[in-house]
Order: sequence, then C-alpha cells, then structure tokens
Amino acid sequence: MASPSKPATRQHRQTALWIVSIGVYAFLYIPLIIVIVFSFNDSKLNAEWAGFTLHWYKALLHDHEMLLAARNSLIIAVSASTIATILGTMAGLAIHRYKLKVLPVLAFTPVAMPEILLGVSLLLFFLQVLNLTLGMVSIIIAHTTFCIGFVAIIVRARLQGMDESIFEAARDLGATPWQTFRQITLPLIRPAIIAGALMSFTLSIDDFVITFFTKGVGEPILPIQIYTMIKVAVTPEVNAISTLLMLLTLTLIIIASRFDSSMLSESK
Repeated sequence: MASPSKPATRQHRQTALWIVSIGVYAFLYIPLIIVIVFSFNDSKLNAEWAGFTLHWYKALLHDHEMLLAARNSLIIAVSASTIATILGTMAGLAIHRYKLKVLPVLAFTPVAMPEILLGVSLLLFFLQVLNLTLGMVSIIIAHTTFCIGFVAIIVRARLQGMDESIFEAARDLGATPWQTFRQITLPLIRPAIIAGALMSFTLSIDDFVITFFTKGVGEPILPIQIYTMIKVAVTPEVNAISTLLMLLTLTLIIIASRFDSSMLSESK
C-alpha cells in the first residue's frame, strides 16, 4: 500500500515546483513586459491603454538631451569595459599563477562591496585625495574599478579548468613566457575574455548608484537622465528608452552566456 503513494507524492512535488517556478518568473518578467507594452501606448500618461503608436520611439530620435545621455553612457561603457577587460585578465592570470591569498581579496572586494559604499568611497577618494573634478573621467575610473573583479572571476574560472601540462609542454619545447601566452594561453582564455568584456559593458551602461555619486555637473548620463524623467512623470518615452536599454542588456547577457557555455563545453 505504501509504494503507490510514492509516485503520487513525487507528482505533487513536481506540480508544486512548477507552480512556484512560474510564480517567480511571472514576478520577474511581467513588470518588464508591461514596460515594453506601454512604450507603444498612444497617451502622454501611462494611466491606461489608449492605443498603439510608435510616436515615443520617434520622439527619442529628436530628444537631444536623451541622445546625448545615451552617447555619454556608451562612451563610458566602452572605455570602462575595455580597460577593465585588460586589467581583469591580468588579475585573473596573476591570481591563478601566483596563488597569493591577498590577490583574490584585492580583485574581488569591489564585486562584493555594496554599491552605495563603493560609490561614497570613490567620491571621497576623487575629491579629497586626487582633487579630481567629477565628470566622464571619474565615472570611467569608478566603473572600471568594479568591473575588473567580474572579468578576473571569469578568466580565473577558465584557467582553473585548463590542463597545466599544456603550459609545461610549451616550456619544455623552448617557448618563451610571451610565446606561451600569445600562442596557447590567450586562444584558450579568449571566450572568457570576451564574456568578461560583454559583462562589464552590461554592468557599466545601466549602473545608477555608483554613477550617481561620481557624476559631475553638466554631462547627462542615461540612467541618471531616466531617473530625472521619472521624478516628473512616467511617460511612454521613459518606457521606450527603458525598452531599448533592456533589449541591449539582454542581448549582451545572452551573448556572454553563450561564450560562458562554450567555455564549459570546451573544458569538458
């Protein structure tokens, strides 16, 4: 009599798991779907649906302030991700090679640190230590600081899954350290470097907290610009720019995950 109840109990657990999973995903994605849908709303306010229109996407093309903010954010994201990818790759290599306990702490602390604490710390550092005028440069430095750790984590994970005998064989065959890095190490960790660069770009372009603390007066930045518009009223133009930013972010995340999955398949 006990055995027939086990499949029924297992079925109940699977049903409950599906219900919980659907509820969690609905909680996460229904607000995003609403943002996308109301970006096509033919109304100045998002109180109710008034009809389909592409007016708000056309309005974005003529919004000089928003275009300038988007351009500045792209410049910051490209610059910060490029620098962070180079330094993060070097950090990942150093952590893997030298096995010093202090190196992971130095590289990964900005990742684990709360953003508001990191933003305030960088603000005080720029103003009181460097006497630096806040602006594009300070934002790029700040974004690079917290992006380095993400690149280092991805590169280090890739290196840990590699066979050390490959590098030993290269040294036994007379290859210099630079030749070993350029012809063996770099091709093997290239997917991790690309994934880290895409992740850094994604984190940089939509960061708000650290940007808020390290931003100067004058140059508009996209997340800050969206926040300023929301304080007045949530118009469909805010939905439109949020939808485009969301699509860009999701695209980069998908590309980065594909490189990450290719790393896992290669390591197997």
